[in-house]
Formats: sequence, C-alpha cells, structure tokens
Amino acid sequence: MIRRFTPFQVAGTLLALALGALAVYPLALVVVRPFVTDGRLDLTPIRDTLAQAGLGTLLWHTAVVVGGSGLAAMVIGSALAWANERTDARMGLLTDVVPLVPFLLPPIAGAIGWSLLGSERSGYLNQLLRLGAGGTEGPIDIHSWYGLIFVYTIYQVPYVFMIVSAGLRNTDAAMEEQSRVSGAGPLRTLRRISLPAVRPSLGAAGLLMVWTGFGLFSIPAILAPQADLDILSVRVVQLLSFTYPPETGVAVSLNLVVMLVITLVWYAQTRLLRGSRSAGLGGRGARARPLRLGRWRGPVRGLIVAYLALTSALPLGALVLVSLTGFWSGTVDWARLNLDAVTRTLTDTATQEALLNSLLLGAVCATIGVLAAAVVSVLVRRSGRATGMLVDAAIKFPPTLSHLVIAVGFVLAFSGAPFHLGGTLWILVLAYVSLHMPQATTASDAAAGQVAPELTDASRISGAGQARTFRRITLPLMAPGLLAGWALLFVTIAGDISASAILAGTGNEVVGFRILEVFANGDYAMLGAISILLTLTTSLVVLPVTWYARRRGASPLSRTRL
Repeated sequence: MIRRFTPFQVAGTLLALALGALAVYPLALVVVRPFVTDGRLDLTPIRDTLAQAGLGTLLWHTAVVVGGSGLAAMVIGSALAWANERTDARMGLLTDVVPLVPFLLPPIAGAIGWSLLGSERSGYLNQLLRLGAGGTEGPIDIHSWYGLIFVYTIYQVPYVFMIVSAGLRNTDAAMEEQSRVSGAGPLRTLRRISLPAVRPSLGAAGLLMVWTGFGLFSIPAILAPQADLDILSVRVVQLLSFTYPPETGVAVSLNLVVMLVITLVWYAQTRLLRGSRSAGLGGRGARARPLRLGRWRGPVRGLIVAYLALTSALPLGALVLVSLTGFWSGTVDWARLNLDAVTRTLTDTATQEALLNSLLLGAVCATIGVLAAAVVSVLVRRSGRATGMLVDAAIKFPPTLSHLVIAVGFVLAFSGAPFHLGGTLWILVLAYVSLHMPQATTASDAAAGQVAPELTDASRISGAGQARTFRRITLPLMAPGLLAGWALLFVTIAGDISASAILAGTGNEVVGFRILEVFANGDYAMLGAISILLTLTTSLVVLPVTWYARRRGASPLSRTRL
C-alpha cells in the first residue's frame, strides 16, 4: 500500500531536511578536512589529542563543573518554578522574572561582575565583609572550584525555570489539588503527581544543562585560570585562536567527548518523551487553588528575594559601580562618581549599531527557530520513525561542538562563492538559527510531549487537516513552552559572543563582538555600561513575553477552536 503524504508533512519534512543540511554542511567542511590528507583518512588529530598535556585533568575538571552546576541548577530552578506556579508564595511579575535576570546579562559581563565582587583582595563584596574584621584577603574567592560552579549555576537556572514553569502551566493543577484533598501531603503529591507530569520538561532541562554547560566559554575564561582549573571550552578556544597554525583537528577531537555525553543524554530524553503520558491539559477548570504554605509563605518569599539580590542585584551593582567610577580599584571614591562612561556608551555609534543589530537578529532568529522547531517536533514525535530521529539528531548534534568550530565552518561555507555572505547580517542569521536550534527543539519537544495525541486525533476525525490542526490545536497548546523557548533564544542570540567573535565584524557588528572589543581594551567602565544597557533593553522584550506566556498558559483550550 502506497502511503500518501499530506502537504503539511511534505512541507515539514523539507523544512527539517533544510535545517539538518544547514547544520551538517558547515560542520562537514571544518570537521572532515583535518582528518583527510591527500584523499585518505588521517588519524593524526586523534593521536595529538590523546597526547594533550593534562587530558585527564581537563576532562575531570570539566565534568565536575558541568555536572555539579547542572544538578544544582535543576534543583534550584525546579524549586523556584514550583513555588511560583503551585504555591501562594508567588509575588506576581517579580517571581516570574527573578530567576531570569541573570540570564539577561551576557555571561562575560556576569563573570566580570562576579570577579569585581569576589576577588580575594580588591573585590567589592570582600571589602564590605572585611569591614571591622581586618585582613587583606577573602573571605570569598570567586576564582575557585565553588566560585566557578556557583556562577555556572546562576546561568543554568533560567533554562530550568523557564522550561519547568511552562510544563507546570501546561499540566492540570486540579489533579494535584485532588491528591491533597484525598489526604496526600505536599511531598507525596509532588513525588506522585507533579514530578511525573513534568517529566518531559525535566528531561528537556537536563539536556539543555549539558549543552549549555559544555558550551559556556566566557565564564571559565574569566574565572578558571586564576583557580588553576582547566575547562574544555577554554582549551578549544586556545587551540583555535591562540595556536598557530590553529589545531582544528585536536579541537574537534576534544569535542567528540562532548558529543558522546550529549548523545547519551539525548537518547535518555527521547526515551522519556516516548514513554510520557503526562499531557494533563484541561480547559477553564484547570486552574486549581495554589498550595497554601501558611507560616512558610514568608520565609519562602524571603528566599526568593534573597536569590534575586544574590544572583542579580550584586553583579549588576558591581557593573554599575565600575561604570560610575570609570575604573576598578580596591577603594571607591564616592565623591567622584560620574556618568562619563554611560554617556560615552550612549553616544558611541558602534555600540548603537551593535545593539540594534543584536536585538533585530535576536527577534528574527528566535521567531524562525521556534516556529521551525515546533513543526519538526510535532512531525518527529508523531512519526516515531528512525528517519525522524535521524533528522532530529542532524539538527541537534552539530551545535554540540564548540560554536567557534561551527562558526569557522560557516565562514568556509558561506563567505565566498557562490553565496558571498561574509560580513553581512545574513551569515549571522544562518549561523544563529543553526547553532541555537537545539535550545529551540528541546523546548518545543517538551511542549509537544505534553499535548495528548487524542486531542489532535479528535480534530482530524472532525474533518480538519493536519495544517489546520497544527495551527488551531497543537500550536496554541504548545504556546507557553514555545514562548519560553522564544525568550530563551532571544536573550541567548542577542548576547552571543562565541559565534560573533568569528562571524561579526565592522560591517555587521553585534553586541557580543562589541563587548569583546571593549574587554580587550580593558575598559571595564564602558563594559559595565554596555552590559546594563543590553540587560535593560532585553528585559523590555522578555518581560511582556513572560507575562503573555503565563496568560496563555492559564487556559490553553478555552481559546482553541476549529
């Protein structure tokens, strides 16, 4: 029997293949070359990798930092999401945004902010803590194991919070209320009802923890060297940018370890999604009363506010202070604070152009990525075929390599003939969409995993085609998760540094490239001003999206009609 494909399936398949080709083609150019010499396979890069000094230490340090921060972020982000979505500790927009604020600050700026605070001798926070106690060092050392894991965790929590929050909004809270009414305590309800309901979201968050943890470069580049910690992402950048000639083969070989780990996590996530039957979506009656915490309500709210102060107010305050003083010093002359650095930043033409380009690219690429990911996720999940899994892997796995490696591939693929996109915004659009599709598809996979097949089957039985069912049923039900993914992509792309360092230039300057220029010049005051400006502008975009995602999550089916 010949199977007939609908126009929606054909269009979706072509889209998935195009995204897979966009990811694989540049990767093939940069990965295959080091391993092929005169048309024959050359394993020299692998031998050189095994001969790397301190290879075991490198892998151990990276595993501890990524694993430790990932576990901590899963616990903290899930706890914040649960308190905000399921209890009366919620404080409106404040608790919606608290975990996201660190995410709005570029990682390089956040790392520098914490370095300004926690350096043993001249850190602002250490100086404050030493008042009256004497001494010239400590008590905090941000350039240490615990300091690096702490800052990693801060930048991982927003991923967990956004995805788990969207998952909780998309599940029927009435089931949890019924469990409590039946006599089950909060912990038993959490273990038996809440956690199984958000398993797809937890799996997606775990996969993102691994992705982002291995890919972070700015934070270990600032904090790890003084702690004598060797992190894989920093070693890869050194091999590509500070070694002549660049040791691309060794850099790629090191990333094969990352790909192996992510493959295992991805496989576990797909099994989790395949076995999930947690699509507890309901209509207007789905919003149950929040869990009343009683005397614990005040302490929980206090912890949330303390988290905001610790992870957001302190590093932002350090950047504000250094931008107002004009330089970083062990002492602060409060009488000489001024707005010179802020004025220079606001009137700097290069910074204005970079900010505008980054915001435009963030909005456009996030929209393209999320909509494309929604189509691909639905097709892959509904098909359950090996070909769908292969396309899904083709989209997700190439970006597990260092973004610098992939950026080199985009230069080779699109800068010259026949495309001639080098130095234009178009090459950044292609690179950003490809590099950040894993985040988009992971968020959309979790959202699609919570849409019961019975709902879409009922739509098609009623006479609606696949395209109309997707537009009227699936997409609205996935909206909270997709909006969370959109916000995630927008902020990540707007503040991207890794790919921008290779693909951006004076003709297509973006904020990430501009921050690197300012950091290279040692202008901490202007760096602080740019970071604050970027945080404010992205907040003006993310806050309305967060509010709208919550509004859509309140009653997804009540607004869905054929």
